[in-house]
Amino acid sequence: MLSSPAGFLNNSIINSSVTQTQMASTMLSLASASPSPSFSNLVDFKARTQLGVTALSTSSGKEKMNPFMNKKSSGRITMAVAVKVSRFEGVTMAPPDPILGVSEAFKADTNDMKLNLGVGAYRTEELQPYVLNVVKKAENLILERGENKEYLPIEGLAAFNKVTAELLFGAGNPVIQEQRIATIQGLSGTGSLRLAAALIERYFVGAKVLISSPTWGNHKNIFNDARVPWSEYRYYDPKTVGLDFDGMIMDIKEAPEGSFILLHGCAHNPTGIDPTPEQWEKIADVIQEKNHIPFFDVAYQGFASGSLDADASSVRLFAERGMELLVAQSYSKNLGLYAERIGAINIVCSSADAAARVKSQLKRLARPMYSNPPVHGAKIVANVVGNQELFNEWKEEMEMMAGRIKSVRQKLYDCLSSKDKSAKDWSFILKQIGMFSFTGLNKAQSDNMTNKWHVYMTKDGRISLAGLSLAKCEYLADAIIDSFYNVS
Repeated sequence: MLSSPAGFLNNSIINSSVTQTQMASTMLSLASASPSPSFSNLVDFKARTQLGVTALSTSSGKEKMNPFMNKKSSGRITMAVAVKVSRFEGVTMAPPDPILGVSEAFKADTNDMKLNLGVGAYRTEELQPYVLNVVKKAENLILERGENKEYLPIEGLAAFNKVTAELLFGAGNPVIQEQRIATIQGLSGTGSLRLAAALIERYFVGAKVLISSPTWGNHKNIFNDARVPWSEYRYYDPKTVGLDFDGMIMDIKEAPEGSFILLHGCAHNPTGIDPTPEQWEKIADVIQEKNHIPFFDVAYQGFASGSLDADASSVRLFAERGMELLVAQSYSKNLGLYAERIGAINIVCSSADAAARVKSQLKRLARPMYSNPPVHGAKIVANVVGNQELFNEWKEEMEMMAGRIKSVRQKLYDCLSSKDKSAKDWSFILKQIGMFSFTGLNKAQSDNMTNKWHVYMTKDGRISLAGLSLAKCEYLADAIIDSFYNVS
């Protein structure tokens, strides 16, 4: 029991050695006539805290010089000081990134057998990051020439824009010869996609983008932030762990005329399942019939099959048909320039005049976003692709990287087939292409992979074979079989 509110306040000050400044974050509202707290006092406390009252007063409205020393006061004593609330109080904590968050969890794990199969980044057989030799040579050329660090134009490095379009479409392609491509350097694939999304939002009001189900995790974020409506078309068939081609075609046919159809040029992420050349022809037929606009995301040219031309064949097919199309490029994977953020957005138009106007608007959109792109990665690409000796060496290194992933894919299949006594067909792993494999594991099974086996992966069952070594294939096979059969 408290003898009086004033006594309580004096004791509080003495016992806690709290200064008036330290007490500014608290308000005490007590009635001296009542020795016990009441609900009305609590309401008064809450109301005055929210209002941020800054005063020392009695219920009679008269200010007291030192209310704590007046134990016989007949009025209610109130101390109220404004609580400093952040102007960002309404900002909530964002959820961790579903892909990049995997690497953070992996780093915190101390188990020797841990595997990071979440992020799509190439690793050596020793599971170490790899800087291409040809990249080192290109960087040496930059140093030897003593090149400066001046701002690039809004559209980026001219030498880069030239070689990146030629690499994608082929130097002799009519769309290049007739100057029907609007190409500007972007901030890798993500930035290039975002710039194209801004163009769609501004000049194709109400148009919808169709994306595959499933797709790369950032596609939805990009279109959401650009306020571009999107929906999904069927792509993955869990029954066959393959392509739902009929569902894909049906959904593209039923999309509103003039929709943008987002396609993965090669090495579909996350499934690793690509249409056959014949299926690509049919996809092009339907898109033309419906007057849709193809929108390619090409993140793995040369890295998927080891051939730059083979991996660009889908894009070139659509261009050869005279279709207008959009293509976002990235050099993160095929040149290992992850941190350089180097890519491009290419828009093929029906005329040179249209291409010039589109390019002017892309520049207009880029200016308030990031002003102009970084130069270092652009010079590396221009040096490698524009120099025949370095270009040939690059192709050899790409074949080496693609070959290592293919050998890991084969070894994983062999281990699964030999260990699984149920005669399950694991051949879908060999039919997939590129750095990823879609295992067919559900979220609970993927969680088991991480919690029990220390295998870090995305929750949709995707694993990056680029982060796997031949030596760890048997361990991974054990983890997959245990998770597949023992976790529902």
